Amino acid sequence: MAFLASLLLFLGGLLLVRLVQLLVSVRRGQSGTGVPPRTTPARTMIVMGSGGHTAEMLRIVERLDGERYSPRQYVIASTDKTSVVKVIESEVRRQPDTQKQTYEIVTIPRSRAVHQSYFSSVATTVLSLLSCVPIVLKARPELILTNGPGTCVPVCLVAFLARLLFLNTKCRIVFVESFCRVRSLSLSGRILLYIVDMFVVQWPELLERTATTRQDVRCFGRL
Repeated sequence: MAFLASLLLFLGGLLLVRLVQLLVSVRRGQSGTGVPPRTTPARTMIVMGSGGHTAEMLRIVERLDGERYSPRQYVIASTDKTSVVKVIESEVRRQPDTQKQTYEIVTIPRSRAVHQSYFSSVATTVLSLLSCVPIVLKARPELILTNGPGTCVPVCLVAFLARLLFLNTKCRIVFVESFCRVRSLSLSGRILLYIVDMFVVQWPELLERTATTRQDVRCFGRL
């Protein structure tokens, strides 16, 4: 028993050191340093939200080189039928030949519905989190791109844990705050601020408010 306790304590210590190292490198913007230029496509996971989130994200995705960011996997809340249609339309415009399309759509339970109380959303968030585990581990994305819908929180948390446990160390998360967030971060942004590899805002006012928290917050204007 003493040996087992010592072993668990040792492993816990290693995990804590790994967590601190990862959080520090992410916060300082160092998690991508030393990575050689890519010569192969990057497996890309794109988290969609309803309404304006989907419209903004599709504008970003449609600017990506389809060959460099491929295959693309879209993660959408199971109740969000509109986003499914919009994604399909976007991908058809990119590549009309269905035999050559390199994308798929997966759905997960919505972590929090509009106007749902924070207390009642705990159970739905846990369910959503658990449903993300096999999806993220199977897809092994090298890039996760999101702009802040509630659906992105469980996806990004699972991806971060997989990286923490050396299950997918290549994954990098890019969070683009919604254009409608001018002076304050969204709830998703506040939750994920410390674990994403690149945090992007679209307003200089918001950049000033968040730059003191992270050293590498970026602003490129409206995307």
